[in-house]
Amino acid sequence: MHWLFGDQLGPHFLRPSEDSGLGRDSPLLMIEARSVFRRRRFHRAKAHLVLSAMRHRAAELGDRVKYVRCDTYREGLARASGNDPLTVHHPTSHAAVRLVRSLSHVRMGPARGFLVPMDAFAGWADAQGGKSLRQESFYHWVRREHDLLMDGDQPAGGRWNLDHDNRQPPPRDATVLPVGRPYRPREDDIDDEVRHDLDRWEKDGDVSFVGRDGPRLFPATRTEARAALRRFVEHRLGTFGPFEDAMLAADPVMSHSLLSSSLNLGLLDPAECVEQAESAWREGRAPLNSVEGFVRQIAGWREYVWQLYWHFGENYRHSNTLHHTAPLPGWWNDLDADDVRAHCLRTVLSQVRDTGWTHHIPRLMILGSYALQRGWDPAAVTDWFHRCFVDGYDWVMVPNVVGMSQYADGGRMTTKPYTSGGAYVNRMSDLCGPCAYRPGDRTGAHACPYTAGYWAFLDRHRSRLEHNHRMAQPVRGLDRLADLDEIRRQERSRGDTPP
Repeated sequence: MHWLFGDQLGPHFLRPSEDSGLGRDSPLLMIEARSVFRRRRFHRAKAHLVLSAMRHRAAELGDRVKYVRCDTYREGLARASGNDPLTVHHPTSHAAVRLVRSLSHVRMGPARGFLVPMDAFAGWADAQGGKSLRQESFYHWVRREHDLLMDGDQPAGGRWNLDHDNRQPPPRDATVLPVGRPYRPREDDIDDEVRHDLDRWEKDGDVSFVGRDGPRLFPATRTEARAALRRFVEHRLGTFGPFEDAMLAADPVMSHSLLSSSLNLGLLDPAECVEQAESAWREGRAPLNSVEGFVRQIAGWREYVWQLYWHFGENYRHSNTLHHTAPLPGWWNDLDADDVRAHCLRTVLSQVRDTGWTHHIPRLMILGSYALQRGWDPAAVTDWFHRCFVDGYDWVMVPNVVGMSQYADGGRMTTKPYTSGGAYVNRMSDLCGPCAYRPGDRTGAHACPYTAGYWAFLDRHRSRLEHNHRMAQPVRGLDRLADLDEIRRQERSRGDTPP
């Protein structure tokens, strides 16, 4: 019997291979363990999506699968197979791997759902000769190894990186991008059943959620995920690149693909995503800069994050080089956006509350930047992102938050902290115009919490950051601030109140 975890739902997890131990007609096991939702206060829309996807997959597999609803994985295994031999593909978290390795009757095969095998990454990392494992170098290597956007041994178009073309602010005076609407699924009886169960669990006091569970916005089946991929490639990929770092208050989706949850549930294979995007460019249906930006997200960043999660090891999650220990305030944990006056944060936190999703720049430069500036415990911030995003999994969020967003590893993953004042938000969005604060004000009644927070962050960590070649110039800017003492007093008095 072959065991499928709840994020191993696509056909590529059922293909036989010599090292998987999986036969073509092997009986299957899926376990829906309620304890997963009891351990963390997940976003309600995330719980709905995961359970809907699992139950839809079980319905598709029919009599071939034994679907066990129980309290814990161990209980489910005991009920389903006793000590009969099981196979399973490498799970996606350290905790799940520990569980599998503790079970003598379970044979673990290689991971699937990624482009780069773990042993291949280990070989690449060893070949770096002790140098930093930077994403750009890894991305070039993946492109060469998988012949992605290559013309012979050279990158298509002559450049590896087209970020210069992909960092435009939103079109002037636009409230939404003029682009085709994203794919949206239709709910069915399985979704009704899931929603009824979640209601009952909450009413019984068994679990507690945050956020809102409106109509399901993300694919729960392979058919839906493939339709979403087609819609993106045919109608949205062309405008993705230029505005992938831009933000619009009334258009949280813009031209983003919305495929991350489908990839992370295993409904899509990354190879089919990048291959369809490349075909669109080669056939003249999408510009190179948009296709390169999308390929970079999947073959570059997603693969890089997955590999670093395992390469850095389980203790990496506890990194805290900046010694940030402040707890997350209740309004943040509860997604209470209504009490927030800062328009950018209010808008983005509302998006998370209502949908369990926002794109990568609000995550990094609005949510993550605010947490970093306030000195919040990076482990708690990581857990929050894991719980509150529909595409959040341990392997996704540990490197993304510990390494990228919170700079808690001191630079093992990135060369600088990713935080900014209000000027960046003002340049890349329409979020500052209606705000009660002014992006240029550091102090006073209209002081932007991001601008003031940025200088307070640099001031607190001056001794560390002044030696960073990418941060030395901003740190020297502290010497030009006549109001630095006032900024310090102001930011100390801010406390946990929403800005």
